[in-house]
Amino acid sequence: MPLRLATLDDIPAIIALEGNPVAREFVGQWSEDRHRATLIGADARYYVSDSGENIEAYVILRGLSENSGSIELKRIVVGMPERGLGRRILQEIKRVCFLELHAHRLFLDVFEDNSRARHLYESLGFRYEGIMRQAAYREGRWFDLHLMSMLESEYR
Repeated sequence: MPLRLATLDDIPAIIALEGNPVAREFVGQWSEDRHRATLIGADARYYVSDSGENIEAYVILRGLSENSGSIELKRIVVGMPERGLGRRILQEIKRVCFLELHAHRLFLDVFEDNSRARHLYESLGFRYEGIMRQAAYREGRWFDLHLMSMLESEYR
């Protein structure tokens, strides 16, 4: 499960992944222009899991241009869940954030009704920090997001 940095040529596959029915329920749908601007900006990094034939998953990290040492796991999308790929990717992303990017803190938010993802994050050492009330709008209603994080000292 090697991860590589995404390129602009990967954007169509990234958009296709986030539009699949499983991801669509919990992941925002960004335009090609928004992905392009984010990917080429200094504040973010995209990683893809590439099987050699197609992209199976992608990750967006943000906050890289900040001097706070706090990196946001903005998005992780796996095309075929329930095969352990998301777990392996997250383990690698933690390593990248703490050992290569020298993050002090890695944080994320997750929909309150995405129990599968919340369980995965908890099992990998992310700690619940609180609720961002009515922070996301989906399907005509507001949802709370759970804020979770891991500190460098908890990674080591």
